[in-house]
Amino acid sequence: MKLKHIIITVGVLIALVVILALTGVIGGEKMEKVTVEKAESRKVIETVTASGKVQPETEVKLSSEVSGEVVELLVKEGDVVKKGQLLCRVRPDVLLSGFERAVASNNTQKAVLQASEQQLNQAIAMFKNTESTYKRNQELFKQKVISAAEFDAAKADYFSAQADIARLKANVTGSRYSLEQSGANVREASANLAKTTITAPVDGVISKLSIELGDRILGTTQMAGTEIMRISNLTTMEVNVDVNENDINRVNVGDSATIEVDAFADKKFKGIVTEIGSSSKDVGTAAASSVDQVTNFVVKVRIIADSYTDIKGGAKDLPSPFRPGLSASVDIESESLNGMSIPIQAVFTGDKSKTEEPKEPTANDADQAKQKEKLVDKTVKQYVYTYANGVVKKQEVTTGIQNDRYIIVKSGLKGGTEVVTGPYSAIQNRLKDGMKVEKTAKDQLFADPAKK
Repeated sequence: MKLKHIIITVGVLIALVVILALTGVIGGEKMEKVTVEKAESRKVIETVTASGKVQPETEVKLSSEVSGEVVELLVKEGDVVKKGQLLCRVRPDVLLSGFERAVASNNTQKAVLQASEQQLNQAIAMFKNTESTYKRNQELFKQKVISAAEFDAAKADYFSAQADIARLKANVTGSRYSLEQSGANVREASANLAKTTITAPVDGVISKLSIELGDRILGTTQMAGTEIMRISNLTTMEVNVDVNENDINRVNVGDSATIEVDAFADKKFKGIVTEIGSSSKDVGTAAASSVDQVTNFVVKVRIIADSYTDIKGGAKDLPSPFRPGLSASVDIESESLNGMSIPIQAVFTGDKSKTEEPKEPTANDADQAKQKEKLVDKTVKQYVYTYANGVVKKQEVTTGIQNDRYIIVKSGLKGGTEVVTGPYSAIQNRLKDGMKVEKTAKDQLFADPAKK
């Protein structure tokens, strides 16, 4: 019985060895396993990725033009206000006194003008009598009825009355100018007094309230005043993002965009580029003087309202679900092209011996975390490995635009050609032109043979 068991065991072992040898597990050449994919026509959309903050398109910062104590505050943060609505008051005591003095001075000038006009009227009436006397004496003098002395006295009275009327007319004119001046002082004092009452210049929401009742604030008459509050129109929101100088020329007004807001992790919103900064955000600042400073341009992307009408969460008490200041990232569709494309990882450069030295991290790395990394250098030759009948062949190609998955192939490949897409380490280091490989599925590429 023991001999029989031994013979059976040996037979099983021999059969196992034969099977392993036939399948190439024992004694066979070990081939590189690769995944392949066909070159096909696809729509490739090249994007520029940037991050920024959600902001209302229209936001008004309010400051008082006069200094003083806030004695009345009628709104709180988050309130919806209408244009012309009273928001707060600054203590008006000093300005009220100035207004009352200006009104009193104006009333005094009115009285002075009336007195001057009455004096002028009285002088005109007296002048008529003096003029009549002068004309009678002039006739009598010609007839030798009165003496020359009497005629000279009448003549002097006449010319004196004329001069007096001219003087009084000048007084009336001066009084009128003084009245106009005092009237301007009243209007100025009234305008200053009105500045103690702050009303909403536009419709919107109090997105930020920087004061409390009783605070003392500085006016903007001769200095940068205290910001009291901000009124935002939250019905139209936008994302202000910083775009690197290397990508800004690929962005145009009207480009479509996909927006991801951190507060809504499972939702993507549609947007459109509405404004591109004509100068970098660091122009005129001390940071701009640094040679190593990363240069960014501010791009404004409006969030299209139709893309968030179905949002149930967010700021339910506001016109939109977005609160100002939310972090967001934007993928701007800078260019799209329908053409033959292949997976981006299939492309490699001709010179594998040269590797790029790792760059030191910069302050802008966090903002550029989602920026699509460019795989190939367009100044050198690019290649792919094509697959046919278990053999790979190195093929030179020229490429076009790319997204995060596919790259357009302009020349070098025909539609339907299978190209090696993985593993990436094999494409870069181990594969050779004319090398035999084993095609496998992606899910089997790194599978553990023991678990099969």
